[in-house]
Amino acid sequence: MLLGGCPINDKYNFSEVEAKWQTRWAEEGTYEIPDYSDRPKYYCLEMFPYPSGKLHMGHVRNYSIGDVVARFKTMQGLHVLHPMGWDAFGLPAENAAIKHGGIHPADWTFANIDNMRAQLKQMGISYDWNREVATCHPGYYKWTQWLFLQLFKNGLAYKKEAAVNWCPACATVLANEQVKDGGCERCNTPVEKKELAQWFFKITDYAERLLQDLELLPGWPDKVKTMQEHWIGRSEGAEIDFKLDGLDGVITVYTTRPDTIFGVTYMVLAPEHPLVEKLIAGSEREAEIKEFIRKVRNLSEIDRTSNEVEKVGLQTGAYCINPLNGEKVPVLIANYVLLEYGTGCVMGVPAHDQRDFEFARKYGYPVRVVIQPEGIELDAATMESAYDGEGLLVNSGRFNGLPNTRAMKEITSELAGMGNGKFRVNYRLRDWLISRQRYWGAPIPIIYCERCGVVPVPETDLPVLLPMDVEFKPTGRSPLADCPDFVNTACPSCGGAAIRETDTMDTFMCSSWYYYRYTSPRDIDGPWDKAKVDYWLPVDQYIGGVEHAILHLLYSRFFTKVLYDLKLISNQEPFTNLLTQGMVLKDGTKMSKSKGNVVSPEDIVARYGADTARLFILFAAPPERDLEWSDQGVEGCFRFLKRVWRLVASLASTLKTAPKRPSSGLVGLNRSMRRVTHATIKKVTEDISARFNFNTAVSAVMEMVNALYQYKELPETDRDPAVIREAVESLLLLLAPFAPHITEELWEETGHTGSIHRQPWPSFDQAALVEDEVTIVVQINGKVRDRMLVPAGIGAAQMQEKVIQDPRVLKLTEGKQIIKVIPVPGKLVNIVVK
Repeated sequence: MLLGGCPINDKYNFSEVEAKWQTRWAEEGTYEIPDYSDRPKYYCLEMFPYPSGKLHMGHVRNYSIGDVVARFKTMQGLHVLHPMGWDAFGLPAENAAIKHGGIHPADWTFANIDNMRAQLKQMGISYDWNREVATCHPGYYKWTQWLFLQLFKNGLAYKKEAAVNWCPACATVLANEQVKDGGCERCNTPVEKKELAQWFFKITDYAERLLQDLELLPGWPDKVKTMQEHWIGRSEGAEIDFKLDGLDGVITVYTTRPDTIFGVTYMVLAPEHPLVEKLIAGSEREAEIKEFIRKVRNLSEIDRTSNEVEKVGLQTGAYCINPLNGEKVPVLIANYVLLEYGTGCVMGVPAHDQRDFEFARKYGYPVRVVIQPEGIELDAATMESAYDGEGLLVNSGRFNGLPNTRAMKEITSELAGMGNGKFRVNYRLRDWLISRQRYWGAPIPIIYCERCGVVPVPETDLPVLLPMDVEFKPTGRSPLADCPDFVNTACPSCGGAAIRETDTMDTFMCSSWYYYRYTSPRDIDGPWDKAKVDYWLPVDQYIGGVEHAILHLLYSRFFTKVLYDLKLISNQEPFTNLLTQGMVLKDGTKMSKSKGNVVSPEDIVARYGADTARLFILFAAPPERDLEWSDQGVEGCFRFLKRVWRLVASLASTLKTAPKRPSSGLVGLNRSMRRVTHATIKKVTEDISARFNFNTAVSAVMEMVNALYQYKELPETDRDPAVIREAVESLLLLLAPFAPHITEELWEETGHTGSIHRQPWPSFDQAALVEDEVTIVVQINGKVRDRMLVPAGIGAAQMQEKVIQDPRVLKLTEGKQIIKVIPVPGKLVNIVVK
């Protein structure tokens, strides 16, 4: 059926076209995907969004990229899963309830979901909406709780008292990864330290596998893998015990430089180190030191470790003994040492560590050289900076003269033999803190009983539902704690009075497994059907922002490895290939309301249509690069689509009666046009499949349209209808993943049945790419005056002769003297006349 029941005309009514096809796709279930197929599977996934209420251009870019991939792979004959859902728990919904009063987080969230779903459908994204999930729905978070219980039962979830990152504005705990430059990543409020009993996952048990298995991910950007490597922070070194002088106990230090142990002139503990209280008890400086500790604890990790922040220390009055030379070493506390790293203490080696050097010079501690670079004699008294390179040991007893790299092993071995040390691998990674003192999250399924202790909620009692009648106040503890009907319960073990855990889970818990749920979104017997997960997983192509390289991607990898070990899945990594798209900028900065440079997708769609919005955002820059918004660029893409519409409209009658395939004996401009068609098929196919260079793929299609317009201007008797038909059909098929509505309409208007998005992707004819003739430029005095076809590979002399004898050229040079002819084979002939 033709649009509006009328023949195709040259007016491109995008709003009518797009509404028509969005309705038909929904009615016919065009993008609903069966669970299984005989075709090879392909799982294409973009990171699901938080339902903030409105799409922004970053969303449009992310989802347009994914849609091109999904549509392209479908047309290539793969069975493509392309789902969408909502990362729907989190602080903004609860903060909206506090700010506006009377609006419940659930109502706010689901209203936003409805709005954003409508926007995505308006963009023509090919999602299977039957697989939609929302992490705040009880049918989803029941299984989030179930997964928590599996980790708990297998010793991977535990609760402990810990100094945590506390955002006073959001009134909740933040994971280390959610602290940016010393502030809350959501509101930028300076983060404080606070002692709380918190739930953790033992991600550190998987540190080595998370690091080594990066080798299994050749389809991930190197920068993302490097970021994860640095975050995991594996190092090899020694753990050394320094006995306390005159007190029971030892200070255990981890160092990657045991070769410098003879250069230790002081020891520094983190102010929070459990030994500190013992060391200062009853001393004259006890009150002063405790006040220093209090101030330091409120500083962020960034503030304490930044090179720009002054390093401050205090002596405790205690000493420890160097196990290899027996020297007494003063014990200090300092703001730059963190309890969470290593063992919470650092041995000060001023001659061979720049931070220690500056600290020692400031406080007057000795600087002792123990490694000399070959051929250079370092003088501790005149050193202006630390030497941290390789060399030979000096001032190091029996180890003098050894290369320091060899001494590392020999010194550690000697310490181990003495019972004062051992080889150790250390990681920067810390266990994943999942407790949040807020309401809008999945309740942690734990019950506390005075008689039975910590009791997991029985799986048959899941989900532990969030109560709806809750008062929202940022009090510093979960609003659930003030809900007696939720808190008070019976112990599942003894039946006695008990209370529930009132913290909720970090939302990264919900997003660490959502891609499994898409395979069985309505399963009531488990989080997924293992057969379906084994069929679809891992995700073949994952698409999202590089800002998630540490948080979401690392947690998802951890979860996958745990699930694999528990035999719940068969894949060891969640995402085979990863594309991290760049940001959308305007006036050189990221779009934001505060900067007043936001461009609304709704406005662009209303003015130009979804296909124009998609095409611009795919054409303007390679996907991994930042994209600078351009109103002129959008206008240009809109004009291009109108050109495509007019072109096809003008050729519609020819297309319907033309033979399906051109003959094999094409010559001249007909052969040249067919060459352009097949060169474009080859270019677009390679750009999408091998490199995701959508911008150059679109550019190639634009050049093909230009060639078709030129070809169309030939006399009708010189054009081959079959060449036109093949070219226009290929054009629409190549453009379909980028601009799905207009191509669907033009496909139907030119007499085809069945959706264009279910047609096979065109293949190029290698024979058609062979150039029998090439188009050269004819210049007169350097100005282009004509173009003509010449045999491919023709020599310079032959090309010159052919050009100057051409009737058109003879006419252009009539009455003029040819001074010189400059031929460039395969390119041009320049005729100089006077």
